[in-house]
Amino acid sequence: MGNQMTEMLKGTLEGIVLAILAERPAYGYEITARLRDQGFSDIVEGTVYALLVRIEQRGFVDVEKVPSEKGPPRKVYSLNASGREQLEEFWGTWSFLSERIEQLHKNNNNQAEDNHRQTEKEEN
Repeated sequence: MGNQMTEMLKGTLEGIVLAILAERPAYGYEITARLRDQGFSDIVEGTVYALLVRIEQRGFVDVEKVPSEKGPPRKVYSLNASGREQLEEFWGTWSFLSERIEQLHKNNNNQAEDNHRQTEKEEN
């Protein structure tokens, strides 16, 4: 994953994980697998587990220890009311930012097209 992607993901991964947990409760490895299925192929489990510790400490999830067939019990995370509020705030912020970024992108594309037309006009 490129450095720019890594930096952008740092700011959004919490919201992405909360969105995954809004669909259904999950344990760490399952969350990592779901992220990879969504195209975040370079996500490492350690990153997800560190994030899960933070969101647990911040009170956004409830945790239940569920027996595992292999090894120690798994911690299953489920979104609670505080987590749902945080997720709603994330989506509001995401919408605000993405609309403005998309507008900047559109403006840049339009400017590039205008510059291209001007260059062609000057060459003819």
